Amino acid sequence: MTGAASTPMIDVFDVRPGDCSFNSGWNDCLNDRERSELSEIKKSTGLHSEYWYGWSIYFPDTYQNVYPTKVALGQFHQKGSHPVWMFQNSDGGYHLDNQVTGRSSEYYLLIQEATLRGRWHRVEVHVRWEKDKTGFFRVWVNGTQKVDYEGATMDASYVYFKYGLYRSFLSRYKSKNNVDSVPAQTVYFSNVKRSLSRHGLSQ
Repeated sequence: MTGAASTPMIDVFDVRPGDCSFNSGWNDCLNDRERSELSEIKKSTGLHSEYWYGWSIYFPDTYQNVYPTKVALGQFHQKGSHPVWMFQNSDGGYHLDNQVTGRSSEYYLLIQEATLRGRWHRVEVHVRWEKDKTGFFRVWVNGTQKVDYEGATMDASYVYFKYGLYRSFLSRYKSKNNVDSVPAQTVYFSNVKRSLSRHGLSQ
């Protein structure tokens, strides 16, 4: 079905209408959202730290684009604050959204819409977490560098990684298409890791 993944075990994220989560301080169902995500348990990656992150992602041929609903497929979020870097499928393809300032400030195209589905894509991120110009955020996709950003990479104290399918502003799709629900989506992840070195991502 997916061909050869980089690891024998893969994570399958499947979101269907009504798949919303909640906790003591938040309810997706009441906030126009649906999701299936995994998150780092220890949200303790702080300022002045430097890490490599890597994952492989697969969009099946049946994957539907649901723009203008916003779909995040990986994000670096801050503890007690807003996300800073979001990997998204917006109006096509796979993009990186810089939200360090609390709003979208720059988009980077990582994978073209025409080559998105039916194959595994390898994503590697090298980041130094800083609030000033000494930070950097670099991204490689399938071995080719796509992002070479220098500057603040966060504005809170701690950051953590989340991945899966997170759909926001469901009402936008419903209104545009005059329907009661957003189509189901499935995506696959493999070999999701954090390391002090690039080599460590392949261990």
